[in-house]
Amino acid sequence: MSTDAEVVPARRKFGLGFWSFIVLMLALTAMFVALGIWQVDRLAWKEGLIAEVTARLNQPPYDLPAADQWSTLDLDTFTYHPVTVTGQYVPDKTILSFTSLDGAKGKYEGPGDWVLTPFAIDGGGTVFINRGFVPQAQAQAFVDEKTVPKGHMSITGIGVAPEQAGPFTPGPDAARRTEWVRDPTRLAALAGVSGPVLALTLDAPAAGPGALPQGGETTIDFPNNHLGYAMTWFGFALLTPCLLAFWVWRQVRPQTVGKPKQS
Repeated sequence: MSTDAEVVPARRKFGLGFWSFIVLMLALTAMFVALGIWQVDRLAWKEGLIAEVTARLNQPPYDLPAADQWSTLDLDTFTYHPVTVTGQYVPDKTILSFTSLDGAKGKYEGPGDWVLTPFAIDGGGTVFINRGFVPQAQAQAFVDEKTVPKGHMSITGIGVAPEQAGPFTPGPDAARRTEWVRDPTRLAALAGVSGPVLALTLDAPAAGPGALPQGGETTIDFPNNHLGYAMTWFGFALLTPCLLAFWVWRQVRPQTVGKPKQS
């Protein structure tokens, strides 16, 4: 018998595992396409929401209903919409709320505080007015009641939904009269305000170039990463069948084995 080998094609068997893998990869492709389409739909929804909210900012202001209606108020209607209130500030109960302002419309930005002063509404109830941003080094000066406007007045501000405290949000700093979220419930507790408190804060308009507190800093912060997510899912949808095709080709291509030649 010769030691030379004869190359012959090997017979391939395609069983349940082969077909199951193909079905799995096709199912993954379909899922990635569906996720990509879903993110495109979310992108359209988010862009529509941002456009709607932006348009709200310039609409005629609403008058705030009486305090006995606040518990049933549709807060979404007043969020990011101008709202007019009439009354007077409670000057000795100002609270600071820590923030870091980026992309400011005014002169100042960076680490600092919002200056939130309760405003007693004619007829009852309290609204916290966000009088604006102040840099951190100057913030404590604005707790002083002498910095609060006096007298009866009407204010038109932008309604802002309460910020939610997270599991790691610190408690209030009573000594410095500082909170970490703009939540009217927490603000009222720290300030010692009793009675009905509106569940929204109102952002006051800017007082003028360089004036502190720096009002008019309402930001529309809706993360919109849906286009990137859609591209990622569609990329997976393209890659998966390519990988599947390569794998199938590896499985079905002819293979050879050595066979001893007869002498």
